[in-house]
Amino acid sequence: MPKITKSNIDYNKRNLNDKTLLKLYYNMLKPRLIEEKMLILLRQGKISKWFSGIGQEAISVGVTMALKPSEYILPMHRNLGVFTTRQIPLKRLFCQWQGKLSGFTKGRDRSFHFGTQEYNIVGMISHLGPQMGVADGIALGNLLHKNGNITAVFTGEGGSSEGDFHEALNVASVWKLPVIFCVENNGYGLSTPTEEQYNCKHLADRGKGYGIESYILDGNDIIETYTKVQKLAESIRKHPRPILIEFKTFRRRGHEEASGTKYVPKELMEEWEAKDPIENFRSYLLSKKILNYEIEETYTSEIKSEIEKALTSTSIEPGIITDEDTELNDVYKSFNYKDYSPNKNTKELRFVDAISEGLKQSMEKHKDLVIMGQDIAEYGGVFKVTEGFVEAFGKERVRNTPICESAIVETAMGLSISGIKSMVEMQFADFATSGFNPIVNYLAKSHYRWGQQADVVIRMPCGGGLAAGPFHSQTNEAWFTKTPGLKVVYPAFPYDAKGLLATAINDPNPVLFFEHKALYRSIRQEVPTDYFTLPFGEAAFLKEGESVSIITYGAGVHWALETLENNPSISADLIDLRTLQPLDKESIIYSVKKTGRAIILQEDSLFGGIASDISALLMESCFEYLDAPVKRVASMETPIPFISQLENQYLAKGKFEKTLKELLIY
Repeated sequence: MPKITKSNIDYNKRNLNDKTLLKLYYNMLKPRLIEEKMLILLRQGKISKWFSGIGQEAISVGVTMALKPSEYILPMHRNLGVFTTRQIPLKRLFCQWQGKLSGFTKGRDRSFHFGTQEYNIVGMISHLGPQMGVADGIALGNLLHKNGNITAVFTGEGGSSEGDFHEALNVASVWKLPVIFCVENNGYGLSTPTEEQYNCKHLADRGKGYGIESYILDGNDIIETYTKVQKLAESIRKHPRPILIEFKTFRRRGHEEASGTKYVPKELMEEWEAKDPIENFRSYLLSKKILNYEIEETYTSEIKSEIEKALTSTSIEPGIITDEDTELNDVYKSFNYKDYSPNKNTKELRFVDAISEGLKQSMEKHKDLVIMGQDIAEYGGVFKVTEGFVEAFGKERVRNTPICESAIVETAMGLSISGIKSMVEMQFADFATSGFNPIVNYLAKSHYRWGQQADVVIRMPCGGGLAAGPFHSQTNEAWFTKTPGLKVVYPAFPYDAKGLLATAINDPNPVLFFEHKALYRSIRQEVPTDYFTLPFGEAAFLKEGESVSIITYGAGVHWALETLENNPSISADLIDLRTLQPLDKESIIYSVKKTGRAIILQEDSLFGGIASDISALLMESCFEYLDAPVKRVASMETPIPFISQLENQYLAKGKFEKTLKELLIY
């Protein structure tokens, strides 16, 4: 019989029974044995990449066992123990890593970049930070559902340097969200040591700055991890609040296997190998006669058999068969548009009032719809769209946010995972840059990656004409029309704004809803008083003619109308696109084939804008019908300036009439 070695970790059994202690050991042993097998398969070229959590198993297992199965966990790529402790079938994990259909992403993403509602796990994206804010959203959903659940989210000491980490902690603190932030301080962010990552003694110290209680735990001590997290979880369920835990541990293999560990001093590696969480716990259990060699052999044999059976089953599953329709159809969650026809009662509304009324009626229709943004509560938003909403719906559903666009977009994503619709108001569309990453990498890609819709509308007050300068006047729709997975709406009239906003909120996909600020109080129209919807992807023919097709949207619609009113002899189709993604290509092509001439007007600067894509579409689809080159009219290739003389020179409005007349006489 092998000699029992003394444990290098001073365990305190506390009040745990033998059955629980053995379960802790089994749950750590399982991911270790899987990893050892995966490292062999990696060398054989049967999996493409591996991010090892060897030496960190106690954290994943301890946290997961401390939470209820109904509570969400947001792990990283070294937290295999989260997935195995939640008892995900190994075949599904192996299929995921080998890009098979029975995995979680249909071969579209690798490693642990996936989530599963079945097991209440939401995996990471490579940008690391966004999952912290997503955890905030899930935790907020728990509060709104009043289900008493908490959420746990993982990051590393490297990820704690990202702005998303700090934004998420601040939001969680301000809103008293029931979330545990787990920082695995494992020594290195790839090859960058901790002293080059942060300049405080402990990462847990950062909790003080956000009014969050924080703790430092030995991440290699499974008993300390499990019992402390369990105690904290019980406390948070009774008294919701965020908690920050720093787990001291070490990454004993490369960031991923190809990067190696040559940058780690030999003495440091040996020190942490001696603190191996599994070997030390094994020694402890053997010394206390809780574990014996017969039980250990049974565990090992059982796990290895499960691994081999799952690998055999995975190996005979065929590879992914490519199908373009399948790929395209999975970019968006299917949406069966329901038409709510307007009544005959109308009243004259300004553009801004139509948006406000449409949003209010959607709040009444969707009883759990949450709206978030800077100053949107008592103040009513800088444009007063949500004035009176707090009194009507309460502060749980109408939420002022800190100035942290990234975390709030992520929170909206978390609410969607919780089954709650949300609307985020960007104070100005320009500020979406501070939330750009979660919009284009999280909201846009989640359904395609693992079937999770992002039921989020982001309102984007945009555009020039108000002398607001470079940071409050951009019309940046082209950034988002380029991103598969997003829908982009850009109405020009109060009627369209109200109906399309209702549809945007009904749609389970992420929608960027652009509202031109110069139209807010300058455009009025008779609008139905009750709730109604309008379909996406259907342009409006505002005028019909024979000589030219004018294709535009937003403020450009009104510039074109003014030009045609000043030139009544011009016979033109005037097409208001209304939605840019999806785009009504059929109406555009139909019109241009009829008129033989096309001019596309946009407020955005020329290069890379939507007009360029429409022009290319027409050249590909209507070339033989054209009597003249397709013309694009756009604003200058400069940032948008402040003073009115320069802004007027910048805007496309002043160029449109001249270019239109030149096209007609070509």
